[in-house]
Amino acid sequence: MPGASFVTHLQAAIDGTVLPARTIQTTHQSRPLWVRYDLDAVSRAVTRADLPDRPPTLWRYRELLPVDDDSCIVSLGEGMTPLIDCPRLASSLGIDRLLIKDESQLPTGSFKSRGMAVAVSMAKQLGIQRVAVPTAGNAGGALAAYAARAGMECWVFMPADTPEVNKAESRLFGAHTFQVDGLITDCARVVQLGRERMGWFDMSTLKEPYRIEGKKTMGLELAEQMNWSLPGVILYPTGGGTGLIGMWKAFAELGAIGWLESDRRPRMFACQSSTCAPIPDAFDAGLRFAHPPDNPRTIASGLRVPNAVGDFMILDAVRESGGRAMAADEHRLLEWMRLVCETEGIALCPESAACIGVLERALRDGTIAASETAVVFNTGAAQKYTELIRTDLPTLDPDHLDFDALAGS
Repeated sequence: MPGASFVTHLQAAIDGTVLPARTIQTTHQSRPLWVRYDLDAVSRAVTRADLPDRPPTLWRYRELLPVDDDSCIVSLGEGMTPLIDCPRLASSLGIDRLLIKDESQLPTGSFKSRGMAVAVSMAKQLGIQRVAVPTAGNAGGALAAYAARAGMECWVFMPADTPEVNKAESRLFGAHTFQVDGLITDCARVVQLGRERMGWFDMSTLKEPYRIEGKKTMGLELAEQMNWSLPGVILYPTGGGTGLIGMWKAFAELGAIGWLESDRRPRMFACQSSTCAPIPDAFDAGLRFAHPPDNPRTIASGLRVPNAVGDFMILDAVRESGGRAMAADEHRLLEWMRLVCETEGIALCPESAACIGVLERALRDGTIAASETAVVFNTGAAQKYTELIRTDLPTLDPDHLDFDALAGS
């Protein structure tokens, strides 16, 4: 595997200002940065025919990732996640072909492994020793795990009503873990206030440039798994939005180096809950920047992001793709979780259940045609939401069994 990066510079997403790479950078005018590559050099250095000989991890796309020094790579073996055809689910929803890319099979049980693998690797390369993150779900555990792997100190701040598994895993991996009375925005304020005093580097979503580079590998993998012909539609659960933004960046880079079979790109659907839907509200209103809702709440903790720093990047990508931002009915999220679990055996998280709801609605109103191929991303494991899936089981007396009753239960 090559040991040098093709990064040329960083670029402010808000106004195009160029900043130097290979130095510690955060944001510009409090808005995110893009990582830019010499794509001509990438196209000369590697071809897609080289990939099958490489290990099946996100690091197979080394030339499109920012780490310069292989010794700085912090990895837990984050492999390629399966792309699963779902014919029974497709039939029940009324679409010809539906696939689910199951990110729950990554080392920390969610797509957050991708972003943190690359972000922590870059932090190590840049000499950072202390990291902190606000989180309402899986990001805390992922950062804690990769920080432990790197030998870094880690602080995690999460709302008090964050799922218990997320709280437990952060502490299990050795992070200084605290719950905060408030929303993820309040947790972010704690990190901001403590940066100078505590010496933390803020690993918040899009507050540093490199988590998005890890997340974009979802798009690189998807293209490779589909033989470089992209699907018609991608439905993505959208909180902070790095996954959707990253994939759209990945498709642009793949197009620039000539790896895609056609110029056609997927229509991107940003999916949120009806009770926390700043991105769909902004999309419908024709706005580039979203307004935080008054009372954001949802059982899908990863979607409860009332004020995404990359809101305009999400909306730009959705509009450029010809897609939409849509909200699913909050009260049916558990129903859609169970539907996927029962029909396909895939442990769908509540965030991705919103994608099933959006797909159902979009098929009904004609926004998505039944003839299109759709891909839904399952961004985390249902098993992490013990409070949601807990159930009371009936008790049997082995001395008094009624098998007729069992058959009808």
